Amino acid sequence: MIMIMIMIIIIIIRRRSIAAQDQAIKTNYYRRYILNDGTDPMCRICGQYRETIDHIVAGCPELAKTEYLHRHDKAASYLHWNICKELNINVEEKWYEHEPQTVTEKDNITILWDMPIQTDREIKANRPDIVIKDKQEKSCLLIDMSIPTEKNTSVKVTEKLSKYKDLEIEIERMWGMKDTTIPVVIRALGLIKKGLEKYTKQIPGNIKIRELQKIALLGTSRILRKTLSIK
Repeated sequence: MIMIMIMIIIIIIRRRSIAAQDQAIKTNYYRRYILNDGTDPMCRICGQYRETIDHIVAGCPELAKTEYLHRHDKAASYLHWNICKELNINVEEKWYEHEPQTVTEKDNITILWDMPIQTDREIKANRPDIVIKDKQEKSCLLIDMSIPTEKNTSVKVTEKLSKYKDLEIEIERMWGMKDTTIPVVIRALGLIKKGLEKYTKQIPGNIKIRELQKIALLGTSRILRKTLSIK
């Protein structure tokens, strides 16, 4: 029975995401320029931009404060849970019950969650989603999650790699560790860019890209449902 319910949920999510990818959901923009019903095309949430699918799922400045953050943190929490499991740190049985701690330590390894790294000189980009410090191996992983629109995936990967360059230099100087930035980018409608597996394989644990896609889709489906229900 449980498996049947899961399959039904996946089918519903896929249908909704296909409709979104085809831009066939009745956003204000769609109603104004496709249906020609006279609807104001501006976003019903922020009122600043035209309400397209791309805008709702990853471009609204008001939704960014709550809904996008919730979706992002769910995906990043899945990564954190897998890392902890791999390092034999006690965690909940299900990843979605996991609540990452700001600092988690096990033997020579320290895991930081959403915590700014203090440096001798001011660096604006100093807060990756997850930092793994391995004192024995003298290595450090900077993991950053992103769920952008379909158009911005390639840009986001490059942006993440360059964003933390200054922080990498400071960490190597202060901690004497070799560090690596790992961007994890899943599109808001679940698609991925070729090469993602190269990055996820560098993260400790059994990271399943399909699970990350499902988390992103569930989050996007939730955003669409809540937003389009507002009259």
